[in-house]
Amino acid sequence: MKKIEQDLKQNVYISEIKYPEAVVSNLNENIRKISLGLLIVALVIAVSVIFLIDNTIRLAMFSNRFLIKTMQMVGATRQFIARPLTIRAIINGAISAVIAIVLIYILITVAEGFVPWLKVVRSSSTLLLLFLALILIGITITFFSTWRSVTKYLRMKLDELY
Repeated sequence: MKKIEQDLKQNVYISEIKYPEAVVSNLNENIRKISLGLLIVALVIAVSVIFLIDNTIRLAMFSNRFLIKTMQMVGATRQFIARPLTIRAIINGAISAVIAIVLIYILITVAEGFVPWLKVVRSSSTLLLLFLALILIGITITFFSTWRSVTKYLRMKLDELY
């Protein structure tokens, strides 16, 4: 507010600026607290989502543990075993990211219908950056979760699979 006040004082037609400073500072403080709370909630949700994705992939790889071990027992290399599972994971991550992008875009469009001034705030470059980040994050999480699970089952002895 001080910056806005200084900018307005430079105008020759404005001689005095009055506003309730206590209310404005209180409002700014409340906005800061709410923003921090929302950031913490968003981080907790993001960590929960990552754990859910990781555990889902680990369960899927658990169902493939005998296939992985059988391929290893007949002489397949680690790369030969891991490659198709990793490629499938990357494809699944990309598809999941595209689904998330479509749902987010629909949500933004619907929200703009209810709150028209959101169109002014929305930036195409920011949305593009968000969508690219979603694709990258989706592929990265699924890749590392699959790689970790496949490596785990490749290291296990046959008796440990049961």
